[in-house]
Amino acid sequence: MSYTFRTIIEKDGKHFHGYVPSLLGCHTFGKTIEETQKNLANAISLYLQSLVKDKLPIPDENSFESFQTILLPKQYA
Repeated sequence: MSYTFRTIIEKDGKHFHGYVPSLLGCHTFGKTIEETQKNLANAISLYLQSLVKDKLPIPDENSFESFQTILLPKQYA
C-alpha cells in the first residue's frame, strides 16, 4: 500500500531538520537535504509499520500548505 505525506525540511545550524506534520513525533535530521529526505522516508516507513503492528489507524494527510506575503509599513522595513 502507498501513502503520501507532506514533509518539512528546515535548515538547523549546519544540518537539516525534517519532520512530518501529520505524524506526531516523526522527526529526523541529515547533513544535506538529500540525506534528510532519505532519513524521512525511513522514519515514515518505520512509523507506519509501528502503527500497523500496534493496530492503530494510519492518519490521513489532509493538510495543505500556503504562503502569505505581508507588507510592512516603511517605518518597520
